[in-house]
Amino acid sequence: MNMANNNKAFEAEAYEADLIALEAAKDKWAQSSVETRIEILSLIKDGLMEVAEDWVTAAAKAKQIPDGSALKGEEWISGPFPVMAACNGLMTTLSHMKDKSFAKHLPTRQLPNGNTAVKVTPHSIWDHLLISGVKCEVWLQSGVNKGNLDRHVASAYDQPEAQRKGKVALILGAGNIAAITPLDAFQKLFLENQVCVIKMNPVNDYLTPFLKQALKPLIEVDALRIVNGGGPAGAYLCDHALVEEIHITGAGATHDAIVWGSGKEGEKNKKAGKPKNPRKITSELGAVCPTIVVPGFWSKADLRFQAENIATQKMHNHGYNCVACQALILPEGWKHTDALMKGLSDVMAKCARGPYYPGAQGRMDRFAESAGKTRKVQRKNGPAVEIAEIMNGDADWFTQTEVFGPAMATKTLPASDAESYLRAAIAYANDELYGTLGANIVIHPRTIKEIGKARFEEILSDLKYGTIAINGWTGIGFLITACPWGGFPNATLENVGSGIGTVHNTFMLEKVERTVVKAPWRPFPRGVLSGQLTLLPRPPWFISNKQQHHVGKLLTQFQYKPSVLKLPRIFAHALLG
Repeated sequence: MNMANNNKAFEAEAYEADLIALEAAKDKWAQSSVETRIEILSLIKDGLMEVAEDWVTAAAKAKQIPDGSALKGEEWISGPFPVMAACNGLMTTLSHMKDKSFAKHLPTRQLPNGNTAVKVTPHSIWDHLLISGVKCEVWLQSGVNKGNLDRHVASAYDQPEAQRKGKVALILGAGNIAAITPLDAFQKLFLENQVCVIKMNPVNDYLTPFLKQALKPLIEVDALRIVNGGGPAGAYLCDHALVEEIHITGAGATHDAIVWGSGKEGEKNKKAGKPKNPRKITSELGAVCPTIVVPGFWSKADLRFQAENIATQKMHNHGYNCVACQALILPEGWKHTDALMKGLSDVMAKCARGPYYPGAQGRMDRFAESAGKTRKVQRKNGPAVEIAEIMNGDADWFTQTEVFGPAMATKTLPASDAESYLRAAIAYANDELYGTLGANIVIHPRTIKEIGKARFEEILSDLKYGTIAINGWTGIGFLITACPWGGFPNATLENVGSGIGTVHNTFMLEKVERTVVKAPWRPFPRGVLSGQLTLLPRPPWFISNKQQHHVGKLLTQFQYKPSVLKLPRIFAHALLG
């Protein structure tokens, strides 16, 4: 037997031992008490804090973030911070699981379409202070209301502990954002009573030792295993007899290969509706995500701030986000378009970092080929950002292909008035763009008032995306783990789009339709001066924030052990950002 086969056999034996251990412990985990789970989450926080600095340093190096760059803050804010916050959120929910009393404290309201909205942020005094002005609601599916909400939360906890049966789940990790994989594991462990094996993505398997240390309390009770390996390893695990469910964050093509098979065999199986892999599979698979700019009168300061907002939607993590803005929808003939695009280019030009994700150059080449002609935003460090007009190139390619890189396409639509334009833009996003993961709307509060709040929400309910951000970025809905995260609930195995199911969701809400995130139109202090109740200056997730590396670390430390004594340093750095 040659060395390659020896290695393969060794990996299979190691996976086998891990799966046998998980199988043996799955019922014990399902039957574990809320007190045990709270204690484990508390221990995870300790382990996470011990490795957080090294985790972030390793990620910044791997992602080619220059030494001393404030962009290192991205790795705090999309790595240890949301994992720490999720621990806190789950601990709070679990501590009020008796009679599901946590659900009774969630504010609800009826939407214009008759459905129910649940406010999940702000929930605590810390939310009001640290993300002042940001509001997140979960819009539920028809049939759920305030009176029966407790029957549509945390159903995994309805059965008496001694009667629960566990399952073994496989999580195929993402290679781009560090927090994705541990948060996916939390979904299975704490919301679904399943033990899991994580197969790390080769792109970021350098995180393995940090995750093993942070999640050691779960590993010690045989509720979790973390393994490395490429495509063959994933295929082996997907077909293993002990794996009962699968969750994947990745591409639709990978999902279909798992479910239906590859090549002609996969096509045949899909056409016949006969999955090759019969296991339940949930997923988050990306999209061609839109940002809809609604016409109105914007000041010069508004244009500058919203240019930073849109630039962040595109360039956070160098564009290697499944929820990055790819289709910028603009009003035809709007007098502010040139100023907004110039501001957008100026911000992007200052975002200095190198390409790190495999295949990036090939995807950028295909973008340029499909465009015919692009406008390049040159940067001192890193490749140029490519901007193209959808209708001047291969429109089908642009609307159906996720670029996953620093490239953006624009689309203009007639705009005789704000409401008709918004309706047309929503129809375009729903009907023409691939996927349903996240959509952003940038609209002046005065324009919403002119349309009417109730009418605006009626229009919004037509936008079929899993997360919608108003004057913010849908990525906020990922970072705030009280929010369910996933595609709109209209996907099927045959037409999976942005995926099936949700993750995060620390209030354990069910029958979720979408999350709606609202961010301040103006930052502090301009927001306060114009009547907005916000203390949030330039948001720490903005790529233009000069202090995000400090703020991200301080926010993580705050989540570890919240204290009013930690607030002054956070506010000081935030105001300097």
